[in-house]
Amino acid sequence: MNFLRKLFGGSSARPDTALYFYVQPKWCQEIVQVRVDAVTHPSLADDGEGYILRKMVSGTRCPFQAEITLRFDKNRNIIEQAVENGKFVTADEYNAFVEKSTAAKS
Repeated sequence: MNFLRKLFGGSSARPDTALYFYVQPKWCQEIVQVRVDAVTHPSLADDGEGYILRKMVSGTRCPFQAEITLRFDKNRNIIEQAVENGKFVTADEYNAFVEKSTAAKS
């Protein structure tokens, strides 16, 4: 296997290209963590000037869904982000939600 990696230039260490977003669907108390891989998930945009990703977001306790749309430039840097039927929240708000949920189960 190492022979093939050396032959084709593969590396065993892949850089972490994950991006995390926190979304609260409309009419829900639940906050959902969304993981997006900036390299493998986006598709080429119709105009050929970058990449686009659409993802439906739903929690486990709420029947409503939100949809996030992310636009990337040619270098896969985010240039625009939007959410329908919900809102983006901060990592701190997500962590507080997780702590509150965990405490309620205890």
